[in-house]
Amino acid sequence: MKNRTLGRSGISVSAIGLGCMGMSEFYGASNEQQSLAVIHEALALGVNFFDSADAYGPFTNEVLLGKALKGRRDEAVIATKFGNRRGDQGEFLGICGTPAFVKSACDASLKRLGVDYIDVYYQHRVDPTVAIEETVGAMAELVKAGKVRALGMSEAAPATLRRAAAVHPIAALQTEYSLWSREPEDELLATCRELGVAFVAYSPLGRGMLSGQIRSLDDLEANDFRRSTPRFQGENFQKNLDVVDEVNKLAAARGCAAAQLALAWVLAQGDDIVPIPGTRSIERLRDNAAAVALSLSAADLAAIEAVAPKGFALGTRYDAGRMKALGL
Repeated sequence: MKNRTLGRSGISVSAIGLGCMGMSEFYGASNEQQSLAVIHEALALGVNFFDSADAYGPFTNEVLLGKALKGRRDEAVIATKFGNRRGDQGEFLGICGTPAFVKSACDASLKRLGVDYIDVYYQHRVDPTVAIEETVGAMAELVKAGKVRALGMSEAAPATLRRAAAVHPIAALQTEYSLWSREPEDELLATCRELGVAFVAYSPLGRGMLSGQIRSLDDLEANDFRRSTPRFQGENFQKNLDVVDEVNKLAAARGCAAAQLALAWVLAQGDDIVPIPGTRSIERLRDNAAAVALSLSAADLAAIEAVAPKGFALGTRYDAGRMKALGL
């Protein structure tokens, strides 16, 4: 496993991390023992960067991660998030970035994870009703208190990231980025590089589509949230799949898995980018981790660009309601 550094924080993480969200929610039924096995295998493979959030489950994903890492805290870099408020029954209660909520959410996450500190603490979504300076100011106090090592933002606009970084160094900005979600290339990546902020790419496999494993909606469980997203609906699904099939052909020609080619493409976009694909399968985890060894030439990248140009994906990446919370 290769390593990359999160901005100017000095925190070294595996070049490919593990997104844990799907182990608890959103992608159908989950299995705790299987998820624990995946996390333990990740550690064995040298994957040390684990991504969670209080909203996943809700709340149960942090408990799961804490259980998996019990007695192995020093082997892991734990990232979690606050801001997407959920009720005990799973209901969505909006976004909150007030200083009081920041502090209470952090204490609750520490307890669920069973740790003394969080390595990277992200604001999950920007609260438009609270000045970012107030939110990040409260987050900075957590660093001073020793509860958090480094700060992060998720789905924040370039202007917001600049304001946040003026209050306290931001180690990482997390946003969706993959062959079919390349919006960060417009301005966000350049802003991160100007400010010395690492870019953490979530859903680097296009929510599984780029893995080549999804051929129809029947491959998704009935309660899988992807069924409600525009890119997986109607004509968009088949047209997006047609492009993915062309990428898969390139992977076959290289003798690698489709997911490995897609991850290698993300890694090739800069050594300050860390993809965090999620999986509940040890086999998929091993394939993903092996992508760090796949080097793409200029010809490889040109071939990928030719069949999957920027903006090829049809449909927005979330439904209309969730889209409103992005890029604030």
